[in-house]
Amino acid sequence: MYVASKIPGNNGSCGWVEMLPQRIPRAALNEAVTADVAIIGGGFAGLSAARQLVRRDPRLKVVVLEAGVVGEGASGRNSGFIIDLPHEVSAEGLGGGSLDRAKRDITMYRTAIELGREMAELHGWGRDVFDPCGRYSVARGAQGDAHILAYGKQLDALGERHQLLDTRQIAEITGSPAYTSGMFMPGTVMIQPAAYVRRFADALGEPVRVYEQTPALSFRQVGADWVIKTPKGVVSAGRIILANNGHAQSFGFFKGKLLHVFTYASLTERFDPRRLPGQRTWAATPALPMGTTVRRIRDGDGDRILVRWRYSYNPSLTIGDGQVNRAGRVHDGKFLTRFPGLKGLGMEYRWGGPMALTWNSVPAFGEVERGVFSACGCNGLGASKSSAAGIAAADQALGVNSELLDIFTGFDKPRQLPPQPFLTLGAKANMKFKELRAGDE
Repeated sequence: MYVASKIPGNNGSCGWVEMLPQRIPRAALNEAVTADVAIIGGGFAGLSAARQLVRRDPRLKVVVLEAGVVGEGASGRNSGFIIDLPHEVSAEGLGGGSLDRAKRDITMYRTAIELGREMAELHGWGRDVFDPCGRYSVARGAQGDAHILAYGKQLDALGERHQLLDTRQIAEITGSPAYTSGMFMPGTVMIQPAAYVRRFADALGEPVRVYEQTPALSFRQVGADWVIKTPKGVVSAGRIILANNGHAQSFGFFKGKLLHVFTYASLTERFDPRRLPGQRTWAATPALPMGTTVRRIRDGDGDRILVRWRYSYNPSLTIGDGQVNRAGRVHDGKFLTRFPGLKGLGMEYRWGGPMALTWNSVPAFGEVERGVFSACGCNGLGASKSSAAGIAAADQALGVNSELLDIFTGFDKPRQLPPQPFLTLGAKANMKFKELRAGDE
C-alpha cells in the first residue's frame, strides 16, 4: 500500500485565480467508481494525460483526482509561458550532441503546444486564455547582451526563427527604458494559466470524469486493479498515472531524488494603459538564468504587470507568508527599476508556486510499479515539460509507441541527491550564487 504523507496545499492569493470569476468546483468523489486509468493530479500533466488517453481510445473510462480546486494548484500559479525553445542550447558551445539535445527538447515542447492549440481551436478559447504571441528575451547590461547574441547564433545553428532587438526597439515594445537589448522568438504561447487549466478540465467531458477537492490518500493493488482511497470515495482502476509532480514523493516514490523548490511572483494593481507606452501585451524572460521574468497583461480596460523572481528550497513542500513577502519586497525594487513611470503603483497579489527538480535535470518518468506510471519532476518550464510528460505517460500506460515516449524513456534515471545537511546547504548556496550572478537581469 502507498499512503500519502502530505496532501497538496496552497499559500497566498494567486493573482491569476483572483482575476477570474470564483469557480464552483465540480463535486468531490463520494462513492465507489471504476476506471480504466486513474490520474492523480489535475494540472498540466494530468489533464494532458487524460486528453491523450481518450485521443488514443475514446472508449476508455478515465478518472482525474484533483486534491484542490482546478486551476488553484501549482499549474495555475505558473507564469504562463508554454515555451517552444530551450533557454540554453549549449553551455559548452555548438557541438552536435548539444544541438541534438536541443532538437529533442523542441520536439517535447512543441508537442505540448500543439495539444493546447488543438484544445483552444476546438473549444474557441480566446487570446485571453491561449495567445500564440511569442516571447522576448531581455537584457539589462553587457553580460546579458552578450548572452543574447550567443543564443542567437545557437538558434541560427538550429534553423530557428528569431529577431534581435536593440535598446530603442525593445523600449518601444516594453515601454521600459531599462533594457539594453532583446530577442523575439515567435513560437512561445502565452496562457492565463489558471484559466487555461480550468478550461482544459471543463472541456474534457465524458468519458473523462474530473473530481475536485478529492485528494488521493492511498492506493494498493487488489488483484489486477489498483484501488485508490479518497476522503469519501474509492476508485478501482487498472492503471494509475501520477501527475502530481513533487507530491509523487509523498507516496514514497523517488525518495531522495526530488528537490523541492518554490518560485515567487507579484502582480500589480490594475493601471490605466496610457501610463505606460509600448505594447499592451508582451512577455519577457531574462537573458541570464535566474533573472527576472516580466509580463504585461490586459485586465479588462486596464493593464497589470507581473514580476517573477526568487527561488527557495523547501523540502517540506510548503512555504510561509514571510517567504512570499520577502520575495515580494525584492519584486518591488525590480519593478521600479524597470518601470519608473509607474512609481506608486502597488502590488495587489503575491504568491509562490512549487516545482520539482532532479539532480541531473531529468524527468521523474516511467513505470514505477506495475501499472503505475509517473509524469513528474518537471525541472522548471512546467507548462511545456509537464504537459509533454503527461502525453508521454498516457502513451506508455496504453503501450503505444511514439516519438515523444521514446524521448522520455531515453532520459537517464534521476540521481540520488546528496545526504543532509549537505543537500540543504548546497541547494541554498547554489541558488544564491545563481541569483547573484544574474544581478539585476
